[in-house]
Amino acid sequence: MKLNIVPASTGITWVKLGVKTFLQQPLAMSGLFFLYMAVGTLLSLLPVLGLILAFMIVPAATLGLMAATQEALKGKFPMPTVLVSAFRAGRQRMRAMLVLGALYAAACLLIVMVVPFLVDAPPVPLVTPSTADAGREAMLAPQFQLTMLVTMLLYLPVSLLFWHAPALVHWHGISPVKSLFFSFVACIRNAGAFLMYGLGWFGVFLGMGIVLSIITGLTGSATLMAAAMMPLALLMAAMFSTSIYFTFRDSFVATPPDDLTGSAEDAHNTDDKS
Repeated sequence: MKLNIVPASTGITWVKLGVKTFLQQPLAMSGLFFLYMAVGTLLSLLPVLGLILAFMIVPAATLGLMAATQEALKGKFPMPTVLVSAFRAGRQRMRAMLVLGALYAAACLLIVMVVPFLVDAPPVPLVTPSTADAGREAMLAPQFQLTMLVTMLLYLPVSLLFWHAPALVHWHGISPVKSLFFSFVACIRNAGAFLMYGLGWFGVFLGMGIVLSIITGLTGSATLMAAAMMPLALLMAAMFSTSIYFTFRDSFVATPPDDLTGSAEDAHNTDDKS
């Protein structure tokens, strides 16, 4: 296994492949993502350890969604059991994934504890139909936006550390600590591609928002936009999660042939021919 440096334009290809693969199995991919979100939400409601458990399952769930993307690429319908792929690869891999989950939970909890010391953080407003206006006003407040900005800045290095780590642990048998190092290096060395990847997804989300705003304007119903916003956001998040597999696949070389289905270069060649 070695790092593969890809051109910046590959980031846009990752976005295209994510959208294309999601549309091949929209019911399965969206259903799996919603299932993961539901489990995470239920775990977070448990007293004392709930939030820790919700954080701990993130690396394993990320791997499960990547495995589901592999299944979709092979023309198969990903079943719900694919979400627990990380725990079906033997005790050693399962133990390593649990360690990775514990490290991720510790990092996220550290951010949660540090942010209030850096910013006088207001509580996150609970938006309900009766308090929607007040909730939107609170979210637009400068203090709240500053809190979100600081949180995102602190989470960025954590995201880079754990971006490829679950796949490296599961498919390459790399230790959790080493997987964090390799993930961070891969993201930094392919910073141009990841920048374009982020901009590409920002454009997709922005475009969907504009379309929804136009539909709302034509129908004259603000209720329609409020009702469609959350389901649409979750659907877009599911589509985004489908693209994560491609960022891993093209960032490393010497993945077993059975785990590969095409490449970003192949996608470029296909685009050129069309």
